[in-house]
Formats: sequence, structure tokens, C-alpha cells
Amino acid sequence: AAGGASRGSVGASRVPSPTPGALCAQRPGAEPRRPLSVPFEWCGEPRERLRGELSSQKKFDEIKKANQAAARKLAEEQFSSSSEDDDEDAEIKQGKILAKTFTIYTNQTDGDASELERTRQYMNEAFQSGAMTCLICIASVKRNQAVWSCCGCFCIFHLVCIQKWAKDSLFLVSSPLTDDDFGKKDYPWPCPKCRFEYKRSETPNKYYCYCGKVENPTVDPWLVPHSCGQICEKEFKPPCGHKCLLLCHPGPCPPCPKMVTTSCHCRKAKPVPRRCSAKEWSCRLPCGRMLLCGQHTCENPCHSGDCQPCPRVSKQRCICGRQTAERLCASPQWQCEQVCGKALPCGNHTCEQVCHAGPCGDCPRSGKRSCPCGKSKFTLPCTEDVPTCGDSCDKVLECGIHKCLQRCHRGPCEICRQEVEKQCRCGKHTKRMPCHKPYLCETKCTKIRDCQKHQCRRKCCPGNCPPCDQVCGRTLGCRNHKCPSGCHRGSCNPCPETVDVKCNCGKTVIKVPCGRERTIKPPKCKQLCSRPPTCHHPTQEKHYCHFGRCPPCRQSCQKTLTCGHLCPVSCHDEALVKQTGIHQFAGPWEQPSEPAFIQTVLPCPPCEVPIPVECFGQHEVSPLPCHSAGPYSCKRFCGRLLSCQNHTCMKECHHVTKINSNADGKKAGPECLQCEEECTKPRPLGCPHRCVLPCHPGDCPSCLQMLKIKCHCKLSALYIECLKLTSADVKEKDLLTSCKNQCPKQVSSETNKQKNLKKHLGPK
Repeated sequence: AAGGASRGSVGASRVPSPTPGALCAQRPGAEPRRPLSVPFEWCGEPRERLRGELSSQKKFDEIKKANQAAARKLAEEQFSSSSEDDDEDAEIKQGKILAKTFTIYTNQTDGDASELERTRQYMNEAFQSGAMTCLICIASVKRNQAVWSCCGCFCIFHLVCIQKWAKDSLFLVSSPLTDDDFGKKDYPWPCPKCRFEYKRSETPNKYYCYCGKVENPTVDPWLVPHSCGQICEKEFKPPCGHKCLLLCHPGPCPPCPKMVTTSCHCRKAKPVPRRCSAKEWSCRLPCGRMLLCGQHTCENPCHSGDCQPCPRVSKQRCICGRQTAERLCASPQWQCEQVCGKALPCGNHTCEQVCHAGPCGDCPRSGKRSCPCGKSKFTLPCTEDVPTCGDSCDKVLECGIHKCLQRCHRGPCEICRQEVEKQCRCGKHTKRMPCHKPYLCETKCTKIRDCQKHQCRRKCCPGNCPPCDQVCGRTLGCRNHKCPSGCHRGSCNPCPETVDVKCNCGKTVIKVPCGRERTIKPPKCKQLCSRPPTCHHPTQEKHYCHFGRCPPCRQSCQKTLTCGHLCPVSCHDEALVKQTGIHQFAGPWEQPSEPAFIQTVLPCPPCEVPIPVECFGQHEVSPLPCHSAGPYSCKRFCGRLLSCQNHTCMKECHHVTKINSNADGKKAGPECLQCEEECTKPRPLGCPHRCVLPCHPGDCPSCLQMLKIKCHCKLSALYIECLKLTSADVKEKDLLTSCKNQCPKQVSSETNKQKNLKKHLGPK
């Protein structure tokens, strides 16, 4: 028992039990401990229990860590994608973030918010569902992913994707080079979208915010995704000396909002303060600068750049001076189409040049002239032609190998007709044939072109195989189009097309990269649904544009019921009704499917308009539903006065037929009970008999029964009619109750004294 108690106490307090050594040990100076009547095996039980507790605690800690990691991951995913902020709260939040980003531009510089539309569009795409898409992998760009933005088109890509793109592009460009040339030239790589070229050294290797100040910006739900939240401070383009004042943002910087003092293009007007982005302006006054013609001034309004050519027309002579025509003042030099025709110094020929300036020059046939082959020269008058020399021509023919064997002749030489042993272009075959004919064999080249996919297949190829002329034709990542480029190595360029994702009515449109239209959510449209109503109502309830079926009509039915009232319940023309009992299971192996619902028109429910209705017995008027309105029983007693004029009908409220329309409504009808009670009217005083009639109206009949009474002396029995006795007065009653005999009673002395006293005193 002691051991059991000790065990219970240890287990209840959850204190580890002492070891066997501790049970035997004693403190110095302490009294000897009493030996515990506990078996030795029990001392190891708490140790095993402690081990179990430690393992349970370890498992609990592991589960706790796993739950914390799952919660942390869930929290990251909540802000990871830009496609999750598509409810009304997210729109309000987005508006606040945009307003915060544009605060410095609109407030401190008085900037016009309309100039921010292009930047606002890029920022809206950063928030819109799926608008930020990497064109390389055709996947959404999430908030917590490292990105890179092109400085030409401001398109956003995953950092890993653009690094792989740059590496592949550089490899494809440098692959045709020889080993000696490889790496000596810094070949650029292009942006996948706008083809803006970057140097090899500009390949991104770190994740920066849009303005490039912060590396690895933290995820902040109250900032634009991938923004550091600091002022941009990028130089404006074109450079004006000022910096962007927006918070770190995607897309191009807005126009410079600073105010500067500047004059107009022609410098005539006084300088005025204007926005730096629109500092060039026109005063609209005439320009007045001298034109190139040297005679007129520019009459156009104040403009930038050079003045236009003089638009005036004047009469001007041609170069030779023979003709005069009206021409633009801006082009005074012109030629007529007449041949000069002036006599040359030789006196035998005329100038054959078309309208020209200056002297005509010497006769082209004067001086020493060569024969057609050019070997002999002759000095002859300009009127004589140069003769042939009779020597061989020896001009190199078109083949470039042989010479013309004819004698000196006028005109072109003939084609080379010598037969030679010619080698084909690819060098695999030879043939003896005329020199002027090219020799191409029929052997097709089997070399692989630069695409590393197709053979050259060109006949008699000299070895410089041209680039592959076939179309790539591979399906792009969008899965809608095929690559239109020539056959190439490596991955294809992203699909350049964009697709319009529209709402159901088509008035709200967002542009997404091709291929994303299958996974993108349609934009939220603020236009009202324009579909015709599918119920009997002329118009449907106002709701926004949507896909799928319109929501059930919640308007009041308002159909006219058979009673004439309007149905007040919600429209039930398209009610979903559960179908049951359609399919019978063939056996227990068939699993029951979800119940099927069909859309049907339900009849209007019974009319519930309250109608005041009087009960059968006209006791009360109660409002009853129109569909059940009609005479009813109020469950009270009828209460109509029966024909006996003494009792009322005790039946439950019932219908009563009126025999006479002018009769009293409180009288009993044929449906009421007939009174079967005895007459209970009070009898005349002294009549002990009941009324011989049943319950009846009016007075009871006279009682004709005989009463047996004793006379005053109690000696005789008298029989008297009840009516006479009850209707008689006191004296008559005394006479009727007297037997007319002598009274046998003795008068007492006291009685005599009273009689004598009355006689002596007399009447009062």
C-alpha cells in the first residue's frame, strides 16, 4: 500500500523518480531513512516515461516548425503574384499607392497629371492580373522574383530568363566564327522585345529596383512591385539637366515638370516661364529670316529648325539661256531638253551636249586617234574615220583567260569558243567543253548549314553554303503562332504579338502577351450588363458586365393572379429544381453522383394578401390569406337566440340560412339546435309544481293541479287548486285553508291577556 501511494504521488506530481542510488543515499547528519517498500524494477519506469515525454516534445517542436514554415510560405504567396489584387479593396489600395508615387510630381512642381498617363499605364500593368508577363518563359512575374527591365521598351523579364537569353544570343552570334576570332570582338545581345542591343558587359547579374539604387529590394505590399520606394532621380530623356521626381517606378519617366524661362524659336518675343518639357514654343509671329534665294524672307509663323525653301514663283532662264520659264524661286538652276548645237572650233561638227554652261570644248575627233584594237595611232582630219590596222585584236575575252584572235575590228569581240578541260564549281568533276560555258555538276552538297539541322542540297556547291533558307516553323511559347524566322539554332524569339483580352461586352480591354489569354482573368468591366432579360420582366436588375449566365432575377414577380392581386414574391421564372429518381443504380459499385438541377418556371404561390372575412355566425371579422378567404368557423358558440326565447344555440359557429332577409341577425336559423330543455321559468310563489310544457316563450300556463294541505287546526286534509292558492291574498288563503269546523285548540292565558289589551287600547 505504501508503494502504491508513493507511485500515485509521483505520477500525479510529474516529478522524475529518484534513481536506485538516490534511494539508498543519505544526507550527512540526517536521520536514517526508512526503507521504501518499492521493488527495484519500478525505479526505471519514470525514466522510460521521461524518455517518452522528451520524444513527444521533439515531435511537437518539429510539427510546430513545419506549421510556421507553411504559414510563412502562405504569407509570401499572398503578396507574391500581381494577379491576386483584383477585388475592390485591392483597387482602393492600388489607387493609394499610385497617388503616393505621383505626390511629389503633382504637388511640389504643380505638374499636370495628364502627362503621367504613359507611366501610369506601366504601373497599372504592374498591378493588373497577369499583365506583368515574362516574354521569354510566358509566365507571370511575381512580386518576390528577381526581375530585369529593358531601358528601351521597359519590358520586364525574369532575371534568370534574361541571363539565359543573353548567353544563348552571344553563343549564336559567335558560333560561326573561327577559334582565332572567337572572343576578340564584343558582340552585342538584343532585347527579346524591342531588339535594343546591349554589350556583353551589360549582361545583368544582380537584381535591382527600377531606379537601380537598391539591390534586392524587399517585398512591400504598399509599394509598386519591385520598387525601392525612393525618389527615382533618373536623368530625363532628352537630357535637360533635371531629374525625375517620382518614386521608384516602372516604365519611362514622365516629362520634366520644372519651370524654366525661355524665349520662342525666332527670339522675337520676350522670355516666358514654361515647363522644361515644353520649353520650346512659338510666338506665332512671322519668322522674317532671309531665305536661301537671297531675295525673300520667310513668312511662316515662328518655327523651329531651318526655314522651308522659298515658295514664290519667278521667271528664270535655263543654263544655256535659250528658254525662259516660271519656276520656284528656290530652284533657279534648270536645264532645257535642247541639244547645244553650237559649232565646234573645227568648223565641221556641232556640240552634241544637252543644255550646258560654259564653252563647248574641242572637237572630240581632233588630235591623234587609235585604231579599234589600240595598237596603232593616226593623225587624221576630224572628217575622216580611223582605219583598222590589220593586226590581231588580242583583247582579253570575257572568260579572262584567252584573247581575241580576229584581226583589228570595230565593235565587241566574239565569245570565247576554245575547248578547255573545265572543273566544276565543287571540284569533284572535270569535263572538256567550250570556255564560255559554265560547268555545274549535278552533285548535291551534303554539308549541314549553319542551322545545324538541314543539308545544303545545292547542286555543285563550292563549299560556302548559304544560310538556311527554310522557315523555322517551330511552335512558339505562346502555342498560337509558329516562328517566322529563318531556320536557326537555339530557342526561338518570344512571340511579338499581343492579344486583347476583353470583357463580355467588349468595352473593357487589356493587352497581354500572346499565349497568356488562356490563363489570364478577364478584366473587370464597369459597364452595366446589356443582355436582354430572360424572365417576363421588361428590364433586368442593374448589374455589371460578366461572363456566364446572369444572376437570378430578384425583382418582384408582379404577375396577375387569378384573384386579381399581383404576385409579390421574387421572380421564379428560372428556378433551379433538383431532379431526383432519374437514374437507377445498376448495383452497389455505382457511386451516387451529384444531384442534377434543371431550370424551370415555377407557378406563382397562393395569394397571401389579407382579406377581411366574417365568420359563419358573424361573431368576428378576421384577415385571411386571399387564397383561403371564405366563410369560416371561429370555434365559438353560435349564441343565436332559439325559438324558446330562453336559451341560445350552443353549437360551434356554423352557417345559418336566412329565411327572411329582414329578419334579425341574432335569431336562430334552421341549422341551429332545437331546445330540448324543460321549462325553467320561476313558478308563482307557493306553487311547487313544474311547468308541464317544454321550454317555451312567454309565460307559463296556469297550474291546475290540486294541493293537499291541512287546515289550521291540523285535523282535516283539504284539496285546493294550486292556482287559487297561489293567486289568493292573505285573507283568502286563511279562508281556503280553514275546514269551517270549530277549532279544538285551547287558548292560553297569555293569549287572552293580549286580546283584552288590544280591545282596551283599540286600533292605533
